[in-house]
Amino acid sequence: MRRYDAFVQLTAALTREDEWYVARCLDVEVTSQGHTVEEALANLREALELYFEGAELPEELEPPIIATIRIPA
Repeated sequence: MRRYDAFVQLTAALTREDEWYVARCLDVEVTSQGHTVEEALANLREALELYFEGAELPEELEPPIIATIRIPA
């Protein structure tokens, strides 16, 4: 049963691929895309809602570790 008074905060990363923005959820394996950043995030939100439909939302998620890695060019 969905709890409308509760929210789970998830982390998304966006990249530009040709004419698309690709939005990836870093907490679960869900990805979507759109022609704008806003559209990509809205589509990702919808995909995440479908992903969690009928499932209990996690009470707490440990935030992902995001790091920059440099390699020789």
